[in-house]
Amino acid sequence: MSRWLQAPLYIGLIVAQAIYVWQFWVELSQLLTTMFSIKHVSNTELMLVVLGLIDVVMISNLLVMVIVGGWETFVSRLKLEAHPDQPEWLSHVNAGVLKVKLATAIIGISSIHLLKTFINASTLDEKTLLWQTVIHISFVLSAIAIAYTEKLTSKVDTHNHQ
Repeated sequence: MSRWLQAPLYIGLIVAQAIYVWQFWVELSQLLTTMFSIKHVSNTELMLVVLGLIDVVMISNLLVMVIVGGWETFVSRLKLEAHPDQPEWLSHVNAGVLKVKLATAIIGISSIHLLKTFINASTLDEKTLLWQTVIHISFVLSAIAIAYTEKLTSKVDTHNHQ
């Protein structure tokens, strides 16, 4: 029964996702207001705003993976088999698969941040550019290590079950 102590954590993540939805609409409305005003928006400024929107969506997707996958794995089965809204990846989710999916989602989010940094590279110092690149590379290497470890452990689990 102690697994149910995690339920409020996942409910809190749903609240956090609602905040991200609100943030998305605020940023989108600001973009629309700017586009329909007299002010000229450069392609770079537009791209940065759109990248910000993509960033919010990717973080929201990450939250969905954690909420649905975590609940299904650690709290209780959702019983979504044959339901038309069942996420495709949910049928084969386990803690290892969830870690790999989360790691790749973090790489995607980091990529958006790094792209925004490179677009604004002229306004940033080299130290900032270097550290953001190093951090991104560490995310990539960590994801590779997690995926490799998951592959090895799933082979061992498959072998032990046979």
